[in-house]
Amino acid sequence: MCRPWWRSSATATAPGTVGSGRARWGALALAAALGGPPGAAAQAPPAGRPEGRFLRPTTRVGQPLDYELRYRHDPAEEVVFPDSLARFAPFEYVGRTYFPTVTRRGQSLDRAVYHLRTFALAPVQTLALPVAVLRGADTLAVRPAPAAVRLLATAPAFGGGALPVLRAATALAPVPPLFNYPYWLVGTGAALLGLAGGAALFRRGLRRRYEAYKRRKNHRYFLAQFARHAERFTLSRSAANVERAVALWKNYLAGLENNALNSFTTREIVAYFANDDDVRRGLATTDQAIYGNALADDDEADVERAFQRLRVFAEHRYAVRARAA
Repeated sequence: MCRPWWRSSATATAPGTVGSGRARWGALALAAALGGPPGAAAQAPPAGRPEGRFLRPTTRVGQPLDYELRYRHDPAEEVVFPDSLARFAPFEYVGRTYFPTVTRRGQSLDRAVYHLRTFALAPVQTLALPVAVLRGADTLAVRPAPAAVRLLATAPAFGGGALPVLRAATALAPVPPLFNYPYWLVGTGAALLGLAGGAALFRRGLRRRYEAYKRRKNHRYFLAQFARHAERFTLSRSAANVERAVALWKNYLAGLENNALNSFTTREIVAYFANDDDVRRGLATTDQAIYGNALADDDEADVERAFQRLRVFAEHRYAVRARAA
């Protein structure tokens, strides 16, 4: 079974300098080193032993943990460090940080830090990563002393005794309904599209209905206000109330006829309505009441009849416009 390793080839250099060897990642057969050809067993063991240690004595489940592997050796030796596919059990490999070979006083130092994590629940967990030493066609695996790390428990310890009896709870728990935003947005968009399509299809009919509604509303408002001015005139016999009633009548007919009738003179209004008898006689009486010096007792009855004529004519024009629409 082949396992990837990091190879360090360091040549002898002057004391206190960094080795000129270049580190690379390759694939070697560690099994061949452990049970290889007959000449492999006769090889002398390496001069030193690797050093492996955890940089923190304790860890938690899933917490990052660093394992440092160091090896001092003769500069002429070829040394291979474990790669990401090595066996890290019970730990999981996360990453690595390796350092160039450093040679001082005739001895080379190779060092790598492996970033691990564990999900095992054993209270004490150990790891010993082997280092492969290449000697010609043979490979010798050298293991450091196992390094141990203690797992910190996060759940409270059980006080002992019999375990509590579990109770079955199969009743459905009430779950509050969630507001379905996508469906409501789609529904709102579809409704708006439907309304827009209906408005485009029935635009003319809807416009006529709206205009008829607005015309009917304005006519009711006119009748109510005109009756109020006539009543106030009856109580006060004031020319100001007559003037207000005539101004209201002109403004209403200007909106109904869609023209500037409220700016016409009395003669122009009579001519516009083809010398209608109600308009001519009603405006003549109201003008006399507005511009006269005083109102006699007989004038009060004439003004009330003039109000009646103007109101009847306004209702007649409203009926004509409604039929035309």
